[in-house]
Amino acid sequence: MAVQPVVSVQPSMFRSPADIKSEVWSSSIFDCCDDMNICECCLGFWCPCCQRCQTSTDFGECFCLPLLDIFIYWVPVASLALRSTMRERYRIRGTMCNDCLLVTCCTPCAWCQMARELKLRQRPLLLVNCHSRM
Repeated sequence: MAVQPVVSVQPSMFRSPADIKSEVWSSSIFDCCDDMNICECCLGFWCPCCQRCQTSTDFGECFCLPLLDIFIYWVPVASLALRSTMRERYRIRGTMCNDCLLVTCCTPCAWCQMARELKLRQRPLLLVNCHSRM
């Protein structure tokens, strides 16, 4: 009698192509003044609280969420949470460590980048349907 080999297959996590993060931020962290038609640069400089609350609202979060950063001195946790959520929603490449570093060391630039990303992603999409004649 022949002995059949036992094959053991361990379950693994399936990752569909849609799960892979392939996008990048639409602008660099230091592109705050590249497009002066967008008021994020001026608003972020003169009234950062207003800009952050507006960006939070545009993203669908609570208006007062960025104000939580006032009470925590080391890492702005509300900024970190919003940035990482935005990165996950739009499948933008990056890490939580990178997000933490950016919102801690370059908070105004990080918020401006998030505002620019939202403006770009929330623009209405124009679809053109071309009919071919046969």
